[in-house]
Amino acid sequence: MRDSPDGRGRIILLNGTSSSGKSTLARALQDALPDPWTEIGIDRFVFSLPGRYLRQPLWSEVFRYVPRTDRDDGSFTIETGPLGQRLMSGMHRTAASLAAAGLDVIVDHVILEASWLEECLHLWAPYPVLLVGVRCPLDVVEQREHDRRDRTIGQAAAQHDVVHRWCEYDVEVDTSVLPAAECAGLVLEALRAHAR
Repeated sequence: MRDSPDGRGRIILLNGTSSSGKSTLARALQDALPDPWTEIGIDRFVFSLPGRYLRQPLWSEVFRYVPRTDRDDGSFTIETGPLGQRLMSGMHRTAASLAAAGLDVIVDHVILEASWLEECLHLWAPYPVLLVGVRCPLDVVEQREHDRRDRTIGQAAAQHDVVHRWCEYDVEVDTSVLPAAECAGLVLEALRAHAR
């Protein structure tokens, strides 16, 4: 696969819950793709904030965990705060800027709002975009979340029924069934087909 003939960068959007395997897939794609693909993602942007914003009370300016009133098991929904909205918009614009500079970009995302996808598709309209659904059963992401010890317990469950709601994908992979290298192979096949 060669660089885009008109100098435009390409974008691969990996969308899935926390702990679904997106970051591992992004690394596998970078290893498999012959061209240099940059990687940006929601975690990278969130953790670029000052440390005090990663704890309460300032964390609520980024994301709010709202207890569910219909259940008493400690589960919650996630609402985006004003700083989180600006951060996500900045990430979407960063991907567009990188593609405009002729760089290929993998975006590791958790699309929690329809408006985020709409913004991505609007900003990225001038560039070839491949939409990848990164699927993983809830019990598996919950176990991964527990094992990693660097995630908020319950976050993946809060995202699970939301994250794929608005996307129509070019390809989907299930990281509970296939290793990252094989998932990357499926994405590469889709990318080649998408380029025709």
